[in-house]
Amino acid sequence: MRMHKGKLWAGLAALAVSSLLAVTSGLAAEYVSISKDGINLRSGPDTKYASLYELPAGYPLQILEKKGEWLKVKDYENDQGWVFASLVTKDQYVIVVVNEGNARSGPGAEFSKVGSVVKDVILKKVTQKGEWIQFEHPQLKGWIHKKLVWP
Repeated sequence: MRMHKGKLWAGLAALAVSSLLAVTSGLAAEYVSISKDGINLRSGPDTKYASLYELPAGYPLQILEKKGEWLKVKDYENDQGWVFASLVTKDQYVIVVVNEGNARSGPGAEFSKVGSVVKDVILKKVTQKGEWIQFEHPQLKGWIHKKLVWP
């Protein structure tokens, strides 16, 4: 089957655009965590905007946009708002997104259970091996499968 040159170029252009979209959508998202208890998530990029939520230390957020010294962010429930950039840290934390999950002694389901974690508990990420995240919490240390936490 022969293809007309115009259709060929249109097809190649569509392929190039879809490839570009695949590459850009594959870029790693940027995450930060709240640096101390009681930080306000605001409805806009200034202290004159209303406070939507008061966030605890370690609360993980994904950066969506930067405007001056302000970051537009979203959390695991897709709630969005603005936080002042100096009030976040690059320290990695995750938040439990399931009602209850097992913490293990090592990076795999074959390791013994060392405890349980529940929804909305914030865990400090230590390292990651494959699908498993090693974490620290004041009451528990262990490993958890990445499907049980965000990000």
